[in-house]
Amino acid sequence: MKHSLMAVALFGAFAGAAHAQTAVQIYGTIDAGVIKRSGQTLNIGKRASNTLGFKGTEDLGNGLKALFQLEMRYEPDTGTNEIGGTGSQRPLFQGQSRVGLQGDFGIVRIGRGLTPLHETVGAFDPFHASPSPAGFWTDLTVAGYTSQPLDVLGYSNNRFSNAAWYNSPIISGFQLNTAIATKESGGGPAVVGRGTVTNPQYPTGAEASANPFSISGTYNNGPAAFMAAYERNAIESKVWSVGASFAATPELKLMGTYSEQDQEHNRIANANTKAWVLGANYTMGPGKVLAGYGQKDVDGLQKVKQLSLGYEYSLSKRTYLYVDASRKKGINALQSTVNHYDVGVNHSF
Repeated sequence: MKHSLMAVALFGAFAGAAHAQTAVQIYGTIDAGVIKRSGQTLNIGKRASNTLGFKGTEDLGNGLKALFQLEMRYEPDTGTNEIGGTGSQRPLFQGQSRVGLQGDFGIVRIGRGLTPLHETVGAFDPFHASPSPAGFWTDLTVAGYTSQPLDVLGYSNNRFSNAAWYNSPIISGFQLNTAIATKESGGGPAVVGRGTVTNPQYPTGAEASANPFSISGTYNNGPAAFMAAYERNAIESKVWSVGASFAATPELKLMGTYSEQDQEHNRIANANTKAWVLGANYTMGPGKVLAGYGQKDVDGLQKVKQLSLGYEYSLSKRTYLYVDASRKKGINALQSTVNHYDVGVNHSF
């Protein structure tokens, strides 16, 4: 929902910058539900990321615009900043914090945000690139790859910090997206071969051995869409991915992705991973069925197989109810099968 600049002024930290903008928006989502997973008690959680964001543009003349976007992520049940995989709170603007220029040349931005790989491949995920275990995006869709493996607090698996982005204009349905990040020395142990002097793997906080970069290309032509992407992270793990979708009818959309990850630079064993996902969305009046099946094959380990089904019922353009069920096999030796169930509500503003 678009808000006036007076609304922005209520947020004191942003009031000084807001008055100079041609257009500023406050936006966000709140998603909360009840979740049950194998081996865990019933708990309150989320299916999608909860966001509160601020974005704006300023017309500089001659077709040139300045733009910015700040996006918070938070936990709906506690109101705290989003919790990472290590149990630590993530940064205030975990979603993104970018500023840049837009013109006939495209868009150039600097800061923190999703990599081009993740921005692109998420559009081909049957569960809308949801980070929920019911979806595929953070694991099978990208073959278990992580964009920021050295972050001390586990800030994100799919973002670059200290980076620059370029998005080309869309020409005849084609668009090119690129990003490159700095090494940002943090004083950690030096990297030697496949890890550090004291550890054969790259530990959290180690020095980067390369500048991370990501590149993707997309093509949209009526009911059909295609993507291809390649990315290398700071420890020289590499992943490439291709995807396609097709609106077979106004109600039915089919989609699929295939990805491969190469970790030979930092793993002595289990270095290569292949993964694929096939999915579909079917709209029935105010409701939508989501379905997907995928597999992940890591060298030397058992295959991971996942089947997920979901249903969304729209109460309005901005609010819907959802229910999901998924079954994932081959996780690890201790818990080979995990069942996940959730039911909740999602509202955007």
